[in-house]
Amino acid sequence: MGKDGSKPNSKPASKSGAKAGTKTGGKPARRSVVQIQDRSIKQRAADWIANPKVFWGAMAFVFFVLVVGTTMLWTRGQTKVAVGQIMRETRTARVEFTTEDVQQTQMQREAARHSVPRVFTADRSAFEEIRADLFNLPRTLSGVETLDEVARDIRIRFRLDEASFRALSTIAGDEQALENWKQGVERFIEILRRRPLLDRQAWQTATQEGLNTQIELRYPPTADTESPPQRVSRDDAINIDKNDQLAAEIGRLVRIAGFEGPQGDAVRNRLLHLPRPTFSHDTTATLALMDEAAGGILPVRRPITIGQRVYTRGDVLGQSGHDLAMRETEQYHQAGASFARKWLRGLSIYLLVGVLALVVGGYITRYCPKIMSKPARIGWMTLLVTGAIVIACLLGVMDPRLVWLGTVTPIVLIAVLISIAYDQRTALAITSVAALIVAMSLELHSGLLVIMLIGISAAVAQLSELRERRTLIRMSMVTAVMLAAVTLLDQLITLPTVGADRSEVLAAVLGAGAQSAIAGLLVGGVGLFILPFIERAFDITTGMTLIELRDPKQPILRELQQRAPGTYNHSLNVASIAENAAESIGADALLTYVGCLYHDIGKMNKPMYFIENQSGGPNKHDKLTPAMSLLVIVGHVKDGVEMAREQGLPRSLRHFIEAHHGTTLVEYFYRRAREQAAQADEERSAEQILQEAADQLPEEVDYRYPGPKPQTKEVAIVMLADAVESATRALTDPTPARIDALVRQLANKRLMDGQFDECDLTFRELTLMCESISKTVASIYHGRIRYSSDDEKPGKAKGEGSKDGESPPKGEKGKGPDGGSKPARSA
Repeated sequence: MGKDGSKPNSKPASKSGAKAGTKTGGKPARRSVVQIQDRSIKQRAADWIANPKVFWGAMAFVFFVLVVGTTMLWTRGQTKVAVGQIMRETRTARVEFTTEDVQQTQMQREAARHSVPRVFTADRSAFEEIRADLFNLPRTLSGVETLDEVARDIRIRFRLDEASFRALSTIAGDEQALENWKQGVERFIEILRRRPLLDRQAWQTATQEGLNTQIELRYPPTADTESPPQRVSRDDAINIDKNDQLAAEIGRLVRIAGFEGPQGDAVRNRLLHLPRPTFSHDTTATLALMDEAAGGILPVRRPITIGQRVYTRGDVLGQSGHDLAMRETEQYHQAGASFARKWLRGLSIYLLVGVLALVVGGYITRYCPKIMSKPARIGWMTLLVTGAIVIACLLGVMDPRLVWLGTVTPIVLIAVLISIAYDQRTALAITSVAALIVAMSLELHSGLLVIMLIGISAAVAQLSELRERRTLIRMSMVTAVMLAAVTLLDQLITLPTVGADRSEVLAAVLGAGAQSAIAGLLVGGVGLFILPFIERAFDITTGMTLIELRDPKQPILRELQQRAPGTYNHSLNVASIAENAAESIGADALLTYVGCLYHDIGKMNKPMYFIENQSGGPNKHDKLTPAMSLLVIVGHVKDGVEMAREQGLPRSLRHFIEAHHGTTLVEYFYRRAREQAAQADEERSAEQILQEAADQLPEEVDYRYPGPKPQTKEVAIVMLADAVESATRALTDPTPARIDALVRQLANKRLMDGQFDECDLTFRELTLMCESISKTVASIYHGRIRYSSDDEKPGKAKGEGSKDGESPPKGEKGKGPDGGSKPARSA
């Protein structure tokens, strides 16, 4: 049989075989069959290639190989050590090269910095003040007859007495004496420019800091002149805070300038009165000069031979060792930088990643086809796994001291997300391969790979069912404890205890354990935070969301209770029946229960057209034609889907609404339409009947639900439970045997009608479903003890009526055990 149930090519093959047999004995017929088979294979191959899932799967494969392969290639070329790490192994140089001796270079540069003279900048205002006071003193005193008439501040500043007053007052009247005075003042100022007056701090800087015995004196440029800097001995600096030294030095400078007697005393007294520094330390200029001197020192290089130790096991890696390791790695890759070697190495890495990607893809195709069912899921899964690998590699290279936190967190996190989105087995398989890729990329020791695998297993084991947020919290705590314990053991095994400081080893062990514990806690926190995004991205519904939707206080459920209370009670009964059936075959019982609660919400638009919401009185369908009634009944599916979309219900729940009737026949109105057509035919002539019979009788396909058929086991369970719950109400004396027969009859009817063809329901599961539904329905509609008062009630025969007061339309009670006799239940 062909895929569509026909026998393609059977007749053409036989004809061609008959013709060929008259000529060549039937051999052409064999070739024809082979050609047909070849065409069939080619057609299947063409269909497979044209499948969009194959295209997007190939695109995801190429993206994964390129990104992850490039990341691995880059990561393996990096030096993954950090300053402060305790080395687990001894490393020797693999190539000969020269490297900078950082320590020697630093020492020489520091020596150059200290040998630079300190820079001091002149205080122009101090020099101008001294020059002005000395220039103006003779003229100020020339117009005064006695010392008492001199201003008090001048007398105090120069400590004038009668002798100095007489000597200075006569200078202004003598042109030569005044010129000599001015020249002496200029000589004295020039001497002060070479003998800086400094405060205590600047003097200490000049005389005690650095190795150079000179200091550099700089003068701010003026509009007329620009004096070049000059260097003098630092012993020439004068400390103005040492009074005895200052008086002696100023007196000597005054004599050198040519001032004698009372005139020299006046000049000396002026400098000693409130002494003011003439230079200040220029820190910025000094540092610039020191940097310039250090920059002029070339790096000291030393040769490194093959086999020379870079660092030793147990060493705490310092900055020089880290730099040497970086240099050795760089030189090693440059030494083997031939095009052929680079090409072969890169190709090997890409091929390895490609093989691992094929393994993961084959596993997903075989054991988790749900991912391959939609291109969006393929894309999101590829991005999730690729992103986790890239992040783990980047963090491991950026700071190797945080390798436990940086690698464990993203890998265990995607294990949690995949487990929530799909199943635990898929999460273990995918993330184990991802952990292997990360370990190979970072060239980690085997213990860290074991830590990641145990973290993955511990996290996934806690997520068999996610119905509460505290499940994630418990998972993160258990994972943190497991990771910390395994990390501590790994550190105690692999870290060297000989040759290393015990306190440093203990700090490294505890630090690694703390990082792993934090990684476990971060997994739970981040997972809880991004869970809504994961649900939307992977088009899944977690148990926590279903628990929230199960709450009867949900707005749409409260509205259903108020507007269609009978439908709401019917949904509760169906949910109870379907939940037990789902548990019996290992389906998602929570999803099934919640799907039942929402499967009939479309009846809210026209609740009184469904018999469970009627409270006696005429049936509204009596005034409608069967075709119009059909539109009302079938319309509750479309209305329900629109309501679910408006309320933002997950797509998995919307499928319960649109497929809980599949493409089943609305039997009651179909039979009613045929009966009305038959009655109309009786009133016509025989000729008219023959001509119009085909047009008058309704087609069965017109009275079926539009579908789709159930795509999952859970929706198939709801379809059967819904029909059984409706039909059981019409049973007289619903004994367990009658209920069981009814359940099996309805199950076989829908099986033969092809309603279960598109879900992966097996015959064994169907049998288990029927047994569970029979027991649950029998417990709901159990018999009760008859009392004498029951027989006295008029109009109540044994087994007649309905427990809830519901009945089919007038004159139709008792037709069909499948509920087709009741419009509401056939709906």
